[in-house]
Amino acid sequence: MFKKITAIFVILSFAMGAMAQKYDGVIDKTVAVVGNSVILLSEVEAEAQMMQFNGYISNRNLRCEVLENMMISKLFYTQAVLDSLTVNPDNVNAALADRMANILSKLGGEAAVEEYFGKSISKLEQQWRNIFLEQSLVQDMQRQVANAIPEMTPRQVKEFYENSPKENLPIIPVQYKYSQIVMYPDVRKAEMEAREKLLDFRQRILDGERFNLLATLYSDCPSAMRGGELGMASKSLYWPAFSDAAMALKEGQVSPIVETPDGYHLIQLIKREGDMFNARHILLKPKYSEEDRDSVFAELAQLKLQLQADTITFEQAARLHSQDAQSKTNGGVVADVNTGAPLFEIDQLKPADYAMLKNLEPGEISEPFESTDNEGRSGNVVYKIVRLEEVVPSHPASYESDFNVLLDIAKNQQMMEAIEKFISEKQKVTYIVIDPLFGNCDFEREGWVK
Repeated sequence: MFKKITAIFVILSFAMGAMAQKYDGVIDKTVAVVGNSVILLSEVEAEAQMMQFNGYISNRNLRCEVLENMMISKLFYTQAVLDSLTVNPDNVNAALADRMANILSKLGGEAAVEEYFGKSISKLEQQWRNIFLEQSLVQDMQRQVANAIPEMTPRQVKEFYENSPKENLPIIPVQYKYSQIVMYPDVRKAEMEAREKLLDFRQRILDGERFNLLATLYSDCPSAMRGGELGMASKSLYWPAFSDAAMALKEGQVSPIVETPDGYHLIQLIKREGDMFNARHILLKPKYSEEDRDSVFAELAQLKLQLQADTITFEQAARLHSQDAQSKTNGGVVADVNTGAPLFEIDQLKPADYAMLKNLEPGEISEPFESTDNEGRSGNVVYKIVRLEEVVPSHPASYESDFNVLLDIAKNQQMMEAIEKFISEKQKVTYIVIDPLFGNCDFEREGWVK
């Protein structure tokens, strides 16, 4: 049965493509009505095409899956309209810009996008804008349903834990708690050296040397193997300072030095097309000499000696000497910037930090070593010593030690149950009609066919 339905939809897909091409989208077919909202066959086809573009593979009939998801969205959309929810246009514009930038970059320009989707850029933008407008209301409605759930009490979390089959509880990986004293190298000196090198490169290029050769030899970007060439992409994919500088150039022109969180750049524009461009660049990141490194290492080593001699506590030393603003206020204890939790799983640790921590015993202090901070894409170089505070072995989640983990799981379960209850209740009281074309769909939820 499914092979037959799939074949029908393949034919319909081509038919709709031809129909849209011939009639410019005027003729269409309503395949479902949910409340006061209709779902068109062209909308199902467009969403299926977008999912395939993004590499989605369905283990069911894709168009049946798309239609069911659209009908669910219409249930939330209908309630959102009744509740007079409003859309934040900035969120819609941002979502539209992200989608357009992603598709333009993948397909290589506006002409390729129009050919792939069979529509002009302006029509695609209008179609996607309408989708994001509705999605914004749907998501707000879903949040309202989820947020209507009362806050869980510790007693409820404990009941959830006690009533959950132990094999269903998550296994908490090994976790590390540690403190650090961080020092930065002489950043200003390294930045000046990077700038001086780029000024020299720029003059050499203006004197006739090939930009791509210098990029291959000296750039710190992976694009160096391609002579610094980045490929045609949307300007929104780059740091604003980088894209603004590139878009201001004429083809073949070389920019002044451009600073971004990645480092310092020279940019040569290859081609510009609308909001997209292709450029070469040479990236230099500030580099530090052995002398700089040895000087900071010596200071950290001296601090370690004082700590081992108990002339100062680690907490005092961190507050006095550490240059990491967040951990120094905690006496050196490192905490997750999002949750404030002081325990880190291995994959949450920086590789250099884990390489030191795994060989320490609780209370032991490391030798000075090089690591990175959380700035930019890959972080800036820092030097540090760390003290291992605690290692929590891997274990099944327990109420005593993993309350927050269990709370999140219980809350998510309640939210999912609330969402499912909303869908089920709205199916019963909402006018729903599905075209016979989709009559043989094996929907995940019952209740669509009255």
